[in-house]
Amino acid sequence: MPEIQTERLELVLRSKQSVLASIEAMSSADRAQVSPDWLARVYAATAADPWLHGFTMVHRASGTVIGMCGYKGAPDADGVVEIAYGVDPAHQGQGYATEAAWALAHYAFDSRDVRVVRAHTLPNENASTRVLTKCGFRFLGEVTDPEDGQVWRWELDQS
Repeated sequence: MPEIQTERLELVLRSKQSVLASIEAMSSADRAQVSPDWLARVYAATAADPWLHGFTMVHRASGTVIGMCGYKGAPDADGVVEIAYGVDPAHQGQGYATEAAWALAHYAFDSRDVRVVRAHTLPNENASTRVLTKCGFRFLGEVTDPEDGQVWRWELDQS
């Protein structure tokens, strides 16, 4: 199972069972926001898959789980993959999201199947826009995402 090490984090690949347990633990309202297409792919998976199941963000020094991160699917035919991340409120504002986003981008580029890493944020200045700017992503503009509605699109090219 792939694990990604950063200066302060270990990104631990989640299992299918772990992902399904997390979904079951969600409120009904949050569960309703889970993509049916993605959920069908999770149910169909036969092994842990970094492109599908994502990673648990673990603080290396304390062993504390501080969030989740991952990809919204495997790279597409054009070599584009989208990242997503979330840090628990008690650990926000300490650079962990930036560290995780950077690690996800470089893990994707190392796969040799990815030429562009994409991210979407709410369409306003916020913590995620600052994270992506720090990681070198460039802002492309507002787009309509089929699952998330109006979002700002950000991309980082392999260089």
